[in-house]
Amino acid sequence: MENLLYISALIVALAIAVFVFFAVRTLKSTQKTLDSISLTLENLNKQMEGVTVETTALLNKVNKLADDINEKSQKLNSLVDNVKGIGDTVQEFNHSLQNVSKEFMQGAEKNADKAAQVMQWGEAALGIWNKYKKLKNNK
Repeated sequence: MENLLYISALIVALAIAVFVFFAVRTLKSTQKTLDSISLTLENLNKQMEGVTVETTALLNKVNKLADDINEKSQKLNSLVDNVKGIGDTVQEFNHSLQNVSKEFMQGAEKNADKAAQVMQWGEAALGIWNKYKKLKNNK
């Protein structure tokens, strides 16, 4: 029976040795995977630093561009206001011309009879003058 005890101890020792062998292989494989992950994370960290720098530069450029667009927009608003003022002035000038034209036409209508009489008197005067010249030339 003692032999059986030794054989059992030997089997247990072999089982432990096999377990340790596979555990070591598994741990080494896990170590390689963890090293690879660590290297990947370091590379990713470096790339993220580069991306962060580029993103910051791009953000600064976008902010400058937004400020420039805002400034030009304000200038354009001033220009539009000025053009509107010119349009209002032209409209007022046109209205004034229409009023002057109406007043002129109303004055002409009021004096149309007088103008017709002046024309008739002018024609009569020219007729008399022509007759006077004919008489003078005939003598």
